[in-house]
Amino acid sequence: MKTLLGYLGSVLILGSATGLLSDHLGGFRLFGFVRFLVPAGHEMAGYVVLLALGVLLAIPAARQG
Repeated sequence: MKTLLGYLGSVLILGSATGLLSDHLGGFRLFGFVRFLVPAGHEMAGYVVLLALGVLLAIPAARQG
């Protein structure tokens, strides 16, 4: 279960970070599925929330080793 949380947290961190960069720089989307998790018009706040959620999911997995 801890490895699943670690993988999910990593995917959310990477996806939201690339979403923030894509929104800010206007580039392509590497992890395009993350935009379906964020409501239209609230991309920046949604990506920040997903980034925080990814960190919160990855912390317990990192603590357990």
